[in-house]
Order: sequence, then C-alpha cells, then structure tokens
Amino acid sequence: MDELDSEIVRLLQTDARQSNRELARRLGIAPSTCLERVRALTRRGVIRGYHADIDPAALNRSVQALVSVQVRPLSRAVIDTFKQSAAELPEVLSVFVLAGGDDFLLHVAVQDLDHLHAFLLDRLSKRREIAGFRTSVIFQQVHNTAPARLPDPED
Repeated sequence: MDELDSEIVRLLQTDARQSNRELARRLGIAPSTCLERVRALTRRGVIRGYHADIDPAALNRSVQALVSVQVRPLSRAVIDTFKQSAAELPEVLSVFVLAGGDDFLLHVAVQDLDHLHAFLLDRLSKRREIAGFRTSVIFQQVHNTAPARLPDPED
C-alpha cells in the first residue's frame, strides 16, 4: 500500500458513506483514479465491506455479555462446527476463536437478564461439546472511533 491507498483507507474509516466524487476531491485526484484505487483495495481484501453501526439497545437488545466457552474434544471438526453454529445464533454478535484457557469468546446481546439466562441454559449448556463457560455482563462499551493507524513503511 502506498500513501494514497493509506489515505483512502483512513478517509473511508472516518466516513464510509461519502461518495467517490467527494473522496476524490478530498484526495485531490480524479474520480476515475479514486474509483479504481478503491476497487483494487477491495479486490486485495484490504476493504472487506461497509456496514451500519446499529445500537443493540435500539433493537431491544440492551443487555450485552461476553461468554468464554471451552469445548471438548479439541479438534478442528468440533471447533469449526461450534464456530459456525454459534455465529448463526441470533443472540450472538461476534464469535472469537481463542488460544489459551478458553476456546471461544462470544459477544451476545439480548433483551434482558432473563433472556441471557435462557440463552445460557437453553442454547449453550445443552450442547455436548461444551465443557464449560463463564459469563461477564457488559455494563458499558466504548468504541475507538479513530481510524486505525496504518504502519508507516519507514518505521
């Protein structure tokens, strides 16, 4: 990635909804050049997509938790199957595969504590491959809204 690519990424992280024309204007380049650069960044997998950041509380999912999960036996098949099935659960926002004492970390959002309890009992505890889990309720969450700083090639 050169400096222009880095600046495109930085500007899109700040506001992904800006038009190609506006992005090109901010960069001081032709819109056609900008569009080709963005397409190349997408083809290379640097830009993976665009999304709306939705507040879970606005969707009546105001209780969030992190659930650490241990699965057994540890095998690729068990890990892949659990990862896929957990990602499909409507309560699950993110699935992280971990190294260390826990095998997974699930970020879940539910309506209230009763629904969290039901999720843990009805969805997780009934799965044979789960050896154990621990739940931490999230009181507050702060997002880092600053764009990710790209490494300087000269560092």
